[in-house]
Formats: sequence, structure tokens, C-alpha cells
Amino acid sequence: MISRAERTPLTDWWWTVDRGLLAALFALMVAGLVFLMGGGPPVAERIGLPTFYFLNRQALYLAPTILLICAVSFLSLRGVRRLALVTWICGVALCLLAGKFGPEIKGAHRWIQFGPIGLQPSEFVKPAFVVVAAWAFSEGAQRRDMPGGFLAMLLLPVTIVPLLLQPDFGQTMLITMVWCALFFVAGLHLIWVALLGALGLGGVFAAYLFFHHVRERFNKFLDRDSGGGFQDFWSRESFRSGGWFGTGPGEGVAKRHLPDAHTDFIFSVTGEEFGVVVCLCLVGLFAFIVLRGLKLARRTDDTFSRLAITGLTTLFGLQACINMAVNTQLMPAKGMTLPFVSFGGSSMISLALGTGFLVALTRKRPRTVLLSQKPPGTAPATIAGVMR
Repeated sequence: MISRAERTPLTDWWWTVDRGLLAALFALMVAGLVFLMGGGPPVAERIGLPTFYFLNRQALYLAPTILLICAVSFLSLRGVRRLALVTWICGVALCLLAGKFGPEIKGAHRWIQFGPIGLQPSEFVKPAFVVVAAWAFSEGAQRRDMPGGFLAMLLLPVTIVPLLLQPDFGQTMLITMVWCALFFVAGLHLIWVALLGALGLGGVFAAYLFFHHVRERFNKFLDRDSGGGFQDFWSRESFRSGGWFGTGPGEGVAKRHLPDAHTDFIFSVTGEEFGVVVCLCLVGLFAFIVLRGLKLARRTDDTFSRLAITGLTTLFGLQACINMAVNTQLMPAKGMTLPFVSFGGSSMISLALGTGFLVALTRKRPRTVLLSQKPPGTAPATIAGVMR
């Protein structure tokens, strides 16, 4: 056991970090390895790789993932903001380079190669954007001489235009939805909510008109009898054949027909082999992380922390919801991974960065009380040694 009497960076971290949130994140990573044992081998064999190639790679990614979460969680609020700003600037620049010079994969230029290593910059832009936007909103709310609201509005087009050029409509939609959530939490009037909703619907309609792959996916989703949606058929069939308790690990059939059974459709493979009951437990684990984050955001008195925690939690929850909605045929295919469950190096490391930010921001810190906020008749003090 780690004693409270010891005053070291490790003990301070242990007694101030939210251990329930950490435990849920690590449980999700372990569950991802178990489910990838079913979804990974058929895809690996189909493309001529060793049977457990994806499982072994995912296990290798876990070590830097856990180290990054722990390392980032040691950062102060200032350190979180600085790292997020640097990551956002580099990520947007790399997105522009990927759109112009990156290899074309499935009709889009989303990746950039560093020798043998492939990187998807948009994955790293997401958590960094949330923190930087929360920083801008909070500065605008606290300082009248700072145009934080204007900067936050400017951040959105600067971030999503490089994504649209790739094109990556799914990530664009996700970032826009999280930005709207931040805007709302920052004190957005209901009139602006309606206006942003109308603009969002207009953006979806424009994407349908001007992006061929978006129009094709929507048409396949709306016309189930067109015969072109074999992914839709097998993702539905996986839940039908799995039932409540599944066919058993390794006994699924749908994964042999789904081209992305180890990434986008890992939830369908889980439903067939482990059953709806296990899928509901997985949904409950995601729900616990989201609700825990929102509860911790509500408890904090710092505006920046509250906005950033809310944004990062919303980002995490929305990404999981979109992936599961695609698997259960509630949405058209988006090419979005299930956090910490789907295979992917860029996805795992970017999620580690985002959850590291989340763990750092939710740590208990001394509550700062400004002299101007002290009620009359109280003793002058700048810091009250009370922990949240």
C-alpha cells in the first residue's frame, strides 16, 4: 500500500487521481484484447499475415498506451494546455500534408508515412482540439479583454477544413458535435443552439451533395434492398446468430465476411461470439466512464477544467456511440473505431493522449480562492488548503 504520509510525486498522484476512472479504462483495454482474439485472426489470414498478427500488435501497443496515460496524467493544468496546443498545431499541419502527399486508402488521403510507420494525424487532432477550444472558451468567460469566444469559433473551421480536404467526414462530424457541446456548456443561448442545429443539418446535406462516398453510404443505408450493403447484412446477421449468450469464442461466421472485423465491426464480432449480454456489459463500461467524467466535471470549480473534462468525455462517448450505432445499423458506416477495443496504433495512442488529459484534469487539486472573491470580514488568504 502507498502511504498518505509519504510526500513524493508518485504518492501525490496516487491519492489525487480518480482510481475508478483508471480502473474502467484499463478494463476496457483488457476487454479489447479478448474481443480481438475473435475478430483479428480471419482478417490476418485473409491478407496473408500470421494468425494472431493483430492481437500481438495490439498487445505491443498497450505498453506505450498505458505509459502515455500515466505520464500525461502527471501534468499540471498549464502543462495540459501547452501539450494540447503543440499537438493541435502539429496535427493540423500533418493533416494538410496527408491530404496533399499521403497515400490514397479507400478513396481518402488520411495517413502520412514516416518510413515504415503510418500515422493518422486526425486522431491526435481530436483530443488536442477539445482542450484548446475549452481553453479559449474559459479565457473568454473569465477575461473581458480576451476574445476567447471568437478564437473558439475560429478554431473550428481551421481544424475541420484540412479534414474535409482529405476527405474525412466522420471525424469532421465528431469534432463539430463536441465543439457544439462545449459551446453549450460555456453558456450558449438556446437561440444559438437552434441555429447551430440548422447549420449542422445544412452541413450534412452539403456533404451528401458534394462528397460521392458520403452520398453512396447514405443511399446504401436508406435502401436496404439495393444489394450493395454486404457489411450491413453481416453486421445484422452477427447479432441474430449470436443471440443473448453468443456462439462461443472463435465460433463466429460473420467475421469471415466483414472486411474490417478487427476495427470498425469488432462490436458485431463480439455480439456473435459473446452474445448481447456481454455487449450490454461493454456498453455499461463505456457509460460508466462517460458518467464518471461528467460527474467529476460538475464537481470542479475551475472553468477550464470543467469545459475540458466535459469535452473529452463527450468525445470519448460519442465515438463509442457512433461505432456501436454503425454496427447495429442505426447509422451509415463512418469508419470510426471503438475506443480501446478496435485494433489501431494511431487510435490507441491518440486515445491514450485524450484519456491522459482527462485523468490529469480530474485529479484533486488545492482550491484557489482569490482575494477579490473573499467575503467581507474573512481573513486575507490566497489559497485555501482544502481539497476538492
